[in-house]
Amino acid sequence: MQAMAKTSSSGGGAPNQRQLRLGELIRRRLSELLQRGEIHDPDLSRMMITVGEVRCSSDLSVATAFVLPLGGDNKEEALLALRKSRHEIRREVAKVLNIKYAPEIRFEIDDTFDRMDATRALFERDDVKADLAAPDGPDADGADATAARAGDDDA
Repeated sequence: MQAMAKTSSSGGGAPNQRQLRLGELIRRRLSELLQRGEIHDPDLSRMMITVGEVRCSSDLSVATAFVLPLGGDNKEEALLALRKSRHEIRREVAKVLNIKYAPEIRFEIDDTFDRMDATRALFERDDVKADLAAPDGPDADGADATAARAGDDDA
């Protein structure tokens, strides 16, 4: 029986060291380009855009940059401007990369802050606060305390 090589497309695992390193290089250079106004686009030059993260595909052919305009306003306008200038951005980023082919750069809105706000709001809810404040009873072995309390309502 012939052993099959593990392909990266079969699993959706964690990124490898090369993907992480390339993503960070692209993020730094992209941030520099946007901060210094080195992209020749009047729409981009009047916006302050933060680059939160860049994720590279397993074959390093695509890099997805997660961006957010400062203040969170004009998200769609920022995406359109970045997508319009993607070829110039790719060319400028490629100058600092030491790889044969520069990845295609795609842009997506970074929703990390929205997700953090939603999580924070969840922790502020009264029912969640009550669950967190409830002392652990005799079911400390991992049993669901809410299920035990629900059983008390039947009596």
